[in-house]
Amino acid sequence: MDLAAIVRELEREYPRTPSLLDYQTPFQLMVAVILSAQTTDAQVNRVTPRLFARFPTAGDLAAAPIDHVSEIIRSIGFFRRKAEHIVNAAAILQRDHDGRPPATMDALVRLPGVGRKSAGVILAQVFAQPAIIVDTHFGRVVRRLGVTAATDPVAVERDVAATLDRSLWIACSMRLNYHGRRYCHARKPDCAPCPLRDRCPSRAA
Repeated sequence: MDLAAIVRELEREYPRTPSLLDYQTPFQLMVAVILSAQTTDAQVNRVTPRLFARFPTAGDLAAAPIDHVSEIIRSIGFFRRKAEHIVNAAAILQRDHDGRPPATMDALVRLPGVGRKSAGVILAQVFAQPAIIVDTHFGRVVRRLGVTAATDPVAVERDVAATLDRSLWIACSMRLNYHGRRYCHARKPDCAPCPLRDRCPSRAA
C-alpha cells in the first residue's frame, strides 16, 4: 500500500483540513483536546465558548474552582475528571511554561489528560511539528487500507511512521481523519463514492 500516494490523492478531496475543535490560542486548543477524549468534537465546541469566556488563559483556569469548571462542562463525558485535568494542566502551564503548551511530545504527555494523540494535535496545529495523530477515525482508515493490523494507537503510530516520510505526517493524519468521517464510517463505510475505492482492499463489493 503506497500511503504517500493516497495522502497526495486525498488532497483533491480535502484541500483544507482545519481543526474540528474551536479555539483561539494554543492554551485553548490544549483544553479542547483534553475535553475531546471519548466525546465528540461538536460536544466540546458547545461547552468551550462559555468556558473560555470565563477562563481565557492558563492563569485564569489554574485559579478556578474545580466544581465551577465541572458545572460548565457537565454535558460532556467524564466531566468531573476532565475538569480536574484541565485545571491541573493549566496550573502546570502557568508554573512551568509561561502559560503556553510546551513544544515537545515528552513535556506534553506529562500534562494531566494529555496522551500521545492529544499531544500530536498540539504539536501539529500549534508548532507545525510532524505528528501522527491516531484517533478513532484515523486508526480505522489505515487498518482498512491495510497499512497496519494494529489496534493499539502506539503500534498504529509506529507502523505508519515506518512507511511514510515525516513531511507527510500531518497531512496524512488530517486527511485520513476527514476521510473516516466523510466516507469510511465505522458501521457501514460509504464505498461507492469513495475516491479510494479502487485502492482499498476492504472496499465493499
